[in-house]
Amino acid sequence: MAVSLAEVLAHLVKGIATLPDEVRVASRETARGELLEVHVDPIDLGRVIGRGGRTAQSLRTVVGALSDGRRVRIDVVDTDSEGEG
Repeated sequence: MAVSLAEVLAHLVKGIATLPDEVRVASRETARGELLEVHVDPIDLGRVIGRGGRTAQSLRTVVGALSDGRRVRIDVVDTDSEGEG
């Protein structure tokens, strides 16, 4: 059974988040490759990004290593700003 990169990323982020039930990862294809959008509760945003972006960069490294050469981007979405503007 093949597991998608979105499922792997969701599993990793749920391990970091204090509210794992609020974690969602949306996957979509773009001209630049696959885009994985991570949505977390606003109180977990800092935990998922990490000090200086280290945690987010580590997540990108792990998912990139599992991507079999495919182009994959990860975007941690600030859900507080969704729907504004």
